Amino acid sequence: MTAIRKKDVIKAALLILKLAVLSLTLVLVLFPFAWMLITSLKGSQAEIYAFPIKYWPEHPSLVNYINIFKVGNFGTYFLNSFVVSAAAATVSVLCGIFGGYVVARCKFRGKKAVLFFFLFTQMIPMFVMLAPLYGMMADLKLINSLWGLVILYINMTIPFSLVTLRGFFHGVPRELEEAAQIDGCGRLASLFRVVLPVIMPGIASVFIFAFVNSWNELFVSTMFIDVDAYRTIPVALNSLILKYDIKWGEMAAGTIVAILPTMAMFTFAQKYMAAGLTAGAVKG
Repeated sequence: MTAIRKKDVIKAALLILKLAVLSLTLVLVLFPFAWMLITSLKGSQAEIYAFPIKYWPEHPSLVNYINIFKVGNFGTYFLNSFVVSAAAATVSVLCGIFGGYVVARCKFRGKKAVLFFFLFTQMIPMFVMLAPLYGMMADLKLINSLWGLVILYINMTIPFSLVTLRGFFHGVPRELEEAAQIDGCGRLASLFRVVLPVIMPGIASVFIFAFVNSWNELFVSTMFIDVDAYRTIPVALNSLILKYDIKWGEMAAGTIVAILPTMAMFTFAQKYMAAGLTAGAVKG
């Protein structure tokens, strides 16, 4: 066997090994989703708990999906989650844009302390701040309020948004802004017309991060929402865990419905996410 042929054999073996590893990884990633989908199509608890395990329902049914929307008021929970997550992500990105720009471009005393403060807040567990937060929200009459959740989620996501977008602003040459200002743009105009289009991948990645974090959050929404009409999807799914039983069929159906918006968002913004996360890792 010649050296060239040996090299080709080694390359083919490595390719097969990579494909095998990727295929195994794909199966491990997709298996929980597939199992949830199968469980959601089982029409009764008896079929879900059947032994030996039935890997596919004998009579696939949409009864669990019908129950969560007709009986479980899931449409309201879905709308609540969407409004809260979209509002929190939008405000968080706007604050991150202006705050990150100031920290990246302006010189002022205590700049490093500000950055350290924002990073430090990410290390504090939410339950440590629960008592003072609850007291403040009660005084402001924002308990059992969607706007109260929006305020809390904004506070939770702003530090990440600001620090991440600061890195993107550092990656944009100052000469671009200076050229725009020579042409007559002010600082604000040059920010919106020149800089923001360049860092759009970063803005997209930060928005998706803030949206998904708000969409999936359970602890805060459980503590601050007691009224059924204001529940979000995580709280609604958590309520399916009863004292002596778990409604696995309805929980699986609700989970499938709950992940559809995030899946769609990642599908449409995949290229922006990849570019944004890569750029954010090496700039600033």
